Amino acid sequence: MVKKIIIGSDHGGFNLKRHLVEFLKGQGVDVVDEGPESAESCDYPVFAAKVAQKVSREGCLGILICGTGQGMAMTANRFEGVRAAVCTNEFMARMARAHNDANVLCLGERVIGIGTAEGVVQAYLETEFEGDRHKRRIDLIETVGK
Repeated sequence: MVKKIIIGSDHGGFNLKRHLVEFLKGQGVDVVDEGPESAESCDYPVFAAKVAQKVSREGCLGILICGTGQGMAMTANRFEGVRAAVCTNEFMARMARAHNDANVLCLGERVIGIGTAEGVVQAYLETEFEGDRHKRRIDLIETVGK
C-alpha cells in the first residue's frame, strides 16, 4: 500500500476530498492536502498544478477531485512525467495503474458516490505497475507530440 498521497480539489470536489483525506489517514497513509481549505468557488487549475508539480518532482502519487475529474486531468497531464487518469470504477483504477502507470487519480464528486470513491481509491493504491510491454508504451506517451 502507498504510504504518501498528495491530494487537492476545487470547490466542486471539496467535500469528497475532505472525506478521502480522513479515509486515507485511517489506513495509515500520509496525506498532504494542497487545498483548498473551503468550498468557496476557486479555479481548479491552481490546485491541479500544485499536486502535479509535487508528483512530478517527488515521484509520489496524487489524487485530484473536481466536479467531473476532467478539468483536473487535463491540467495535470500538462506536467512532465504526470499521467493523470479519470476513473469512475475500480476496474478503471486498477488498469490505469497496472497498464498506464497513472500517478494521479482524478475523481468527479458530482459523478461518483462516496462508497464507490473509496473503492476506486483503494484499487488505485493497491495496484502496482506491471511494466514490461506497458513500459514501452509509457515511454511512447512521453515522446509523442514533441
